[in-house]
Amino acid sequence: MAQDPSASRPVSRLSKESSRQQGTTESHVSSPLSSAKDRSRPGSLNLNESSPLLSPQRSQDERGPEDRGTSPALLDWNEGEEEQSKSTFYLIILTLGIGGLQIAWATELSNGSPYLLSLGMSKSLLAFVWIAGPLSGTLVQPYIGIRSDNCRSPWGKRVPFMLAGAFATAISLLCLAWTREIVHGFLGLFGANPESHGVKVCSIIFAIIFVYVLDFAINTVQAGVRAFIVDYAPTHQQEDANSWAGRITGIGNILGYISGYVNLPEIFPWLGNTQFKVLCVIASVSLCGTIVITSLYIRERDPRFEGPPSEANPGILSFFRQVFNSIRRLPPQSRKVCEVQFFNWMGWFGFLFYITTWIGQLHVNPYFASHPDLTPAEIDKAWEDATRVGTFALLIFAITSFTSNMLLPFLVVPSYHAPPPKTPSTPPHHTPGTPGTLSASTYFFPSAPSPSPTLHARLSRLLDLCQIKWLTLRRAWLLSHILFALCMASTFFISTPTQATVLAGVVGLPWALSLWAPFALISAEISKRDSEARRGGPNPKNKPEDQAGVILGLHNVAVAAPQIVSTLVSSAIFKLAQKQRGEPYDTSVGWVLRFGGLAALVAAVFTWRIREDAEPVKGNGRKREGGTGEEERGLRDHQDGEAV
Repeated sequence: MAQDPSASRPVSRLSKESSRQQGTTESHVSSPLSSAKDRSRPGSLNLNESSPLLSPQRSQDERGPEDRGTSPALLDWNEGEEEQSKSTFYLIILTLGIGGLQIAWATELSNGSPYLLSLGMSKSLLAFVWIAGPLSGTLVQPYIGIRSDNCRSPWGKRVPFMLAGAFATAISLLCLAWTREIVHGFLGLFGANPESHGVKVCSIIFAIIFVYVLDFAINTVQAGVRAFIVDYAPTHQQEDANSWAGRITGIGNILGYISGYVNLPEIFPWLGNTQFKVLCVIASVSLCGTIVITSLYIRERDPRFEGPPSEANPGILSFFRQVFNSIRRLPPQSRKVCEVQFFNWMGWFGFLFYITTWIGQLHVNPYFASHPDLTPAEIDKAWEDATRVGTFALLIFAITSFTSNMLLPFLVVPSYHAPPPKTPSTPPHHTPGTPGTLSASTYFFPSAPSPSPTLHARLSRLLDLCQIKWLTLRRAWLLSHILFALCMASTFFISTPTQATVLAGVVGLPWALSLWAPFALISAEISKRDSEARRGGPNPKNKPEDQAGVILGLHNVAVAAPQIVSTLVSSAIFKLAQKQRGEPYDTSVGWVLRFGGLAALVAAVFTWRIREDAEPVKGNGRKREGGTGEEERGLRDHQDGEAV
């Protein structure tokens, strides 16, 4: 059995035993002053504590029995010199909040427009309302990222924002679903007629306010959850963690689309008398439940030991100044990923928002061509059927995306591998038996010696054979852009809903990589730099531009800003090519999709510029053979940018 490292310091152990005999125990969270004293003691663990993602740790002999006896399930960051591989269950719990968040997004996107139109809102006003999504993504996530990086709450850096955002999202969904009842009830106290024009206008204004509150709250949750994943997944498992986030997103999509086929008020009449009300209740419970589970299971480090924040409470001007400075000083890999994402999401915006309309148009074309004189009611009925056809295609799209997220990590060669154990065996309270990376050969097996080495070796070889040796994550993402562009070009030759449904299923593959690759590439770089800082590496200074919240916030700007551009381009295309409602063979949406294909080709060019291999992290993972050395050049570029 491996020797306990604290056994080499008998004096400290005896003093600790004497302290316990006098009835004194150390608190799991000490004050910053006492923490500074602890760090000055001889023999204490000498760690670099300036990292934005690491709180100071005490040496093994300085921790009380409550620390050494903590269950591995309560997930403090490993206090040793290496990041230990985390189990699959850990990664699922870590990314569980993404699933609840996706259900809330799906509820808003799939049912929001029909509900707002039912309140009497015009389509032109509806377009103004839906700018809330990209607008909040552009402004809120960077701001929340900066605030969470600078947060020094005893609850943690990310959890307060995750919980506050989740409960604000739930309240917004419920207020939005019960808009009529709230407005009618309040104005009814003053004798207002619920059917009057003034009451309807008040209902629309009330709904618009809570749509914006909802989008701002959802982006608060997303900023916290994404940074939380970066903080608490080891560097060599960042790809796996973001892969699980993509899978859970796919599950949320599938559940959301299936719910569209079910008459929920008949099943859950006590939750509401309309489909939208029941969906909002389910989404609220799902989001709050998943966030609470993650927050309770993953114990966040106390940020009070990280030292003073870079800026305590940034104002509006300070916020924009810090955002612009952070854009200039983005790490090289993150900068390149953001460039790709700008054009990538310019392409995806049209597909995600208009694919149902395009498939529906293919469905109604023969009917409209043979019935040129339809009444508005008959046109509405035809489009209701067409919408169900388009929703079924999206269900196929979601299933394909989920399946791809399950299989792709076994095919793609990982950038990092789990570090080998330093000793033949390790005490259970130091290294619990946890699986390795999802795409490495240790996925199903603990890092400790297996009781069946023959079976272990056989299955390991089988998993290794599944990998396509030339298929790195960058190359897979590059190929996905090309595949998406080809699919959008094929819209010239598709004329039936069945063909379009097959197309939607194929597009699920590049969508799976869009949910996985960019976050994995950025998260690995952030985690790698944090690992260097914690080990006294070349980049130990606590720089705001290296913090997870800032980088992920800027990444979301690269996702949200092109959606505004795509909205303007789509509006121009509709202005030029759209036909009257009820006319057959309206090709305007098809041109929007083809524009997205061109943007995907530009994204492919920028993806080619991303470096192939990540720099190895000392004591943390091993780089695959055949590295290009571009990381060193990128690091020099990053350091040059800091001098600007």
